[in-house]
Amino acid sequence: MALQIANPAVVEKVERLARATGLTKTALVERAVDRLAEEIGISADTDRFEALLAQLDRIPDRPDAFDPLGWDDQGLPK
Repeated sequence: MALQIANPAVVEKVERLARATGLTKTALVERAVDRLAEEIGISADTDRFEALLAQLDRIPDRPDAFDPLGWDDQGLPK
């Protein structure tokens, strides 16, 4: 999805910073978003990590897999 910034002052700031840093406008905005997310204590990569875990959860268990540990009903090793 495209992002449109309607505030000309913000657009100018992004363009000026992009020229000064040599970054693309997209890279500059991404870096700013990541820094702000870090400042307020959230990870900008949380969604990517959760998507990876969801993919791993979809891998079926192999019926012939060997597990040397016994497990109880609460998922803890016996």
